Amino acid sequence: MPATPSQEAELIAIFGPTGVGKTAVAIALAQRLRARGEEPVAVSADALQVYEGLEILTGVPSSSEQAQLEHRLISFMELQKSFSAGTYAELAHAEIDALLAAGQRPILVGGTGLYLRAALTTLDLRPPPSPGRREHWSAELQAKGAPALHATLAQRAPWAAQRVDPNDGRRIVRAHELLDDGASEPPPGPSQLWSGEMRRPTLLVGLTMAREALYARIDSRVEQMLQSGVHAEVLRAEARGASVTARKALGFDELLAGDVEQMKRRTRNYARRQLTWMRKLAGVHVLDVGGRDSGAVAEEILRALFPH
Repeated sequence: MPATPSQEAELIAIFGPTGVGKTAVAIALAQRLRARGEEPVAVSADALQVYEGLEILTGVPSSSEQAQLEHRLISFMELQKSFSAGTYAELAHAEIDALLAAGQRPILVGGTGLYLRAALTTLDLRPPPSPGRREHWSAELQAKGAPALHATLAQRAPWAAQRVDPNDGRRIVRAHELLDDGASEPPPGPSQLWSGEMRRPTLLVGLTMAREALYARIDSRVEQMLQSGVHAEVLRAEARGASVTARKALGFDELLAGDVEQMKRRTRNYARRQLTWMRKLAGVHVLDVGGRDSGAVAEEILRALFPH
């Protein structure tokens, strides 16, 4: 029987937009859980942190941060290979179940909404696209931009276009792929993405802050990436033949083109979509982290986890 959020939580899931401070909160929470005798381990719910060789660009926790909290499902996939939510779901379920069986506390941490839901529940995920389809539509996205490709989607299947944000290039590409592979109508029933069903009893936490403050942190984070050598990292990944999937990392193409301002704009737009996704999640415990340190936020999560 599916778990519900009302049951005593075994798993903690921390979701939020890029730049909001998820890793810092997870580390602070882990410290407090250890003080209670627990053994926390983080499991990443990020679509691009899986790639080895894009650690700066995708914001993989630093070696110092990983020393404070072990992270699973990061930096293990070769750059040349494609990766899917279905593959991730299998890996995430195995990690979470193994940790719980060993008496440890999984902390799911990430900002990719689909991957978060794939880890928390059992989704009926569509099969990967036919060979060449993703490459074709990704090239169209690069050449024409997301709004133009969304307009094409609206002509092909209005019902599909209505389900996708006009600026969400990744989901627009996926919608075209599904149409190419024969999808002719929306899937029946309510979307599994927004249901409250969980594989395991879960405390789902969403982190947010004022939009202006978040955007300022995103811009600062991009500047820090540049100082840390992200441009050279992307050039190396390109030379190694990064897959179409790996190239979807925010800023990959913009850095190749030398357009840092566009990278910042694209990241801010993505953060806005993440906040929209968070508002749709069933049972999410939303915390405003603005003006608070990670320890204070962790204390509030702890009170929600152990209310008595």
